[in-house]
Amino acid sequence: MANKRSTTNLAQKLLRAFLQHSSTSSRKTNAHSTNLKFIHECYKTKVIDVEGCLLKSCSTFPYFMVVALEAGGGGLLRGLLLLLSYPFICLLGNEIGFKIMVMLTFCGLRKESVVRVGRAILPKHLLDDVSLQGFEMLKKLEKNGHGRVICVSRMPRVMVEAFLREYLELDHVLGRELKVLGGFYTGFMQGGEEREVLELKDCSNEISSSAFVGFSSSTFAKSQLPLSSYCKEILLVDKEEKKRWQMLPRERYPKPLIFHDGRLAFRPTPLNTLFMFLWLPFGFILALLRLTVSLSLPYKLSTPVLAMTNMKWRLLGSGEKPITISEYSNHHSKTTNKRGRLFVCNHRTLIDPIYISVAINQPVHAVSYSLSRVSEIISPISTVRLTRNRENDATIMGKLLDRGESVVVCPEGTTCREPYLLRFSPLFTELCDEVVPVAVNVRTSMFYATTAGGWKCFDPLYYLMNPSMCYEVQFLEKIDTGDVKVRRCSSTDMANRVQREIGKALGFQCTMLTRKDKYMMLAGNDGIVGKG
Repeated sequence: MANKRSTTNLAQKLLRAFLQHSSTSSRKTNAHSTNLKFIHECYKTKVIDVEGCLLKSCSTFPYFMVVALEAGGGGLLRGLLLLLSYPFICLLGNEIGFKIMVMLTFCGLRKESVVRVGRAILPKHLLDDVSLQGFEMLKKLEKNGHGRVICVSRMPRVMVEAFLREYLELDHVLGRELKVLGGFYTGFMQGGEEREVLELKDCSNEISSSAFVGFSSSTFAKSQLPLSSYCKEILLVDKEEKKRWQMLPRERYPKPLIFHDGRLAFRPTPLNTLFMFLWLPFGFILALLRLTVSLSLPYKLSTPVLAMTNMKWRLLGSGEKPITISEYSNHHSKTTNKRGRLFVCNHRTLIDPIYISVAINQPVHAVSYSLSRVSEIISPISTVRLTRNRENDATIMGKLLDRGESVVVCPEGTTCREPYLLRFSPLFTELCDEVVPVAVNVRTSMFYATTAGGWKCFDPLYYLMNPSMCYEVQFLEKIDTGDVKVRRCSSTDMANRVQREIGKALGFQCTMLTRKDKYMMLAGNDGIVGKG
């Protein structure tokens, strides 16, 4: 079959060429005569195997590793134990090995912590693994047929339910249930095949198995009990065909992924996870070295030294053309205003203001609504904590500007990892007659340097432990905000204008989401720092 496929008849081609019964089944189907119309007419309930027919990868190990590392309860030790046990898990076979992996991952974890991982962390990793072909087939089955589409997963329901319901907009989800004792998971799964079949009946409101058709992969068909034991037909995707599937593009997501949490910036496959554990002791030593260099040497000396450790940054001009620091200084120092300059930037990590200071080779004051005490102590620049009171915050920043100090403000109020900008708080537009917008972006290779539900005091450590990272800083044309003071323009409109300019420079989408939206979704609180 040709590699290029038309998405309009994707499901028909997939079923015609690669959907077939397992060789052990006596209910064989002529694949060439099977099509979507036949399926819709004959079966009221379509059962989709998440791992076999929706996700591209055949391995569930990365998702269990995410839970082991991110759900607390000695995450690193639990993750290391799971990694060391993985070869034996593979040797023990599908069902027994799977139960052992569940036990090692979940035993002793607090239920509410795992629920948060399933809601705030796993959707990112799962969305990155959704196949375009499987997603197209799923949507065709939902759109063109009557009856219900039910997604069934081998993984515990708590791991996949939020992802399937919130991001793929699926109403019916079945997964393994775990036993809970005193608010903690025991590591054992509830029920067996009979329980899963009963749940499948209840979810579909169908009694007869003749109403069910299953969609799976040849890799998983036998291990998916509700599929293998109850569906009248099981249409299988060939393993070789699945290898040629493409990843679902971001623009095709039914719901955009704007917020997610967790420290892992990579897919924790067994090989990647092994490299992470081997890297950790070297990374910790390297982080201390980078921190020492940053605090003890002036910017002109620390920049090349840090670059040798793969900790780099770039100063960009228009069209992402690198410019020199002297060119920036000549361009932005033409005014004779004795007041300090106000730099307005989007917020990627707590280190954003530091790289602005490095870029202009001058000290700045970073103002923030929430900053851990550890971050304040080790910061090479001055940090000022705001009070969340509009009048008090305006007074604090106004005094700094009146003294001729340069101030960096991140009006989003919190970080965002994805290519989106949150709503800009308009207070900065009322402080001076002009602002300097700064577009910043950062790329890390192993760890995210931000967290919503974890310990913020470790943010600098995780950033400095990355094998490589690169910050990009782009100073934009100054924007006159004087119209706000004479009431020719509202502060909100001016803030939106600055947001649009920064979003345009970065290629990011502007939103009206706020700090509170992020923390309520990821951590269930209003975002006030309480850890670290």
